[in-house]
Amino acid sequence: MTVHFDAQARRDFLKSLAAIGAGAGVPLWALAQSNWPTKPVTMVVPFPAGGGTDAFARPMSAQFAKLTGKQLVIDNRGGAGGTLGAGVAAKSTPDGYTLFMGAVHHTIAPSMYPKLDYDLERDLVPLIQVASVPQVLVVNPRKVPVADFKAFVEMVKKNPGRLNYGSAGGGTSHHLAGELFKLQTQTFITHIPYRGAGPALQDLIAGNVDVMFDGLGSSAAHIKGGRIKALMVSGSKRNAAFPDVPCSAELGLPDYTVSTWYGVWAPKGTPAEAQARAIEEIRRSCQTDEAKAVWANQGAEFPNLTTTQFEAFIKKELNKWAQVVKASGAKLD
Repeated sequence: MTVHFDAQARRDFLKSLAAIGAGAGVPLWALAQSNWPTKPVTMVVPFPAGGGTDAFARPMSAQFAKLTGKQLVIDNRGGAGGTLGAGVAAKSTPDGYTLFMGAVHHTIAPSMYPKLDYDLERDLVPLIQVASVPQVLVVNPRKVPVADFKAFVEMVKKNPGRLNYGSAGGGTSHHLAGELFKLQTQTFITHIPYRGAGPALQDLIAGNVDVMFDGLGSSAAHIKGGRIKALMVSGSKRNAAFPDVPCSAELGLPDYTVSTWYGVWAPKGTPAEAQARAIEEIRRSCQTDEAKAVWANQGAEFPNLTTTQFEAFIKKELNKWAQVVKASGAKLD
């Protein structure tokens, strides 16, 4: 049986519901999560459009809309290595309608920034990891006309400080991947921070910077198009999407293991039921045939971790990057 309310009855019902919630110390929005989402959901992406986070957030958003009938609106909030957007998300109303798509950068930031206006573990709740891609060393072929990785290292050693590399900002994985490379190859390349991977990548393509240590997801299309040249992918194996690009282990850098991964968090206090529904719908969105094709084209994997596994992974990454920052002496530019 369907019960229909007229306008006054609906207002009376909502007042009663609010009174119940107030008496229990529960906000009204926390009482109505069973049908989540009932309206568009905002996804704060803490980098400008065109970067690696966007490369996964926007296809995921399209699949989310198809599956749920509600928009997942991407809100790009770039700046300060992704920490400005993280702060915005952490301070959002925890009603289930603001989510945050962060990345590996956010496990580096606590070791790089002396003072953040949010705490990753205290103010945000990890929900699901959505993609993982290896880091790739790419160059502008006009500015750095080398045939392979060995020739690149020789060029850098002969010209210390002459070449520069762009990053998504100080304290991002792009920055730390560059510092780790310098540490392990005993070379020096000048760091140039940007407000996101998108602007840095565009300047690499334009020839305004020489080198970039980028997530393969955002560089993939430009590598295939010949606008930039890939010299190495991080890790112990070659990437299936780029089988001709050697991996760091076979190039004599077995400890150079840097991956760019992306995940979704919710503001602390978001109702448990909304969290569970968000995890379910995002997982489904990442496992459609359309999403799988996008992930494969960018050399990415969907890790398919449980929330508990994702939380443990974050703790491990926080510790790992704290050690890299200390060993490399990396500083904000």
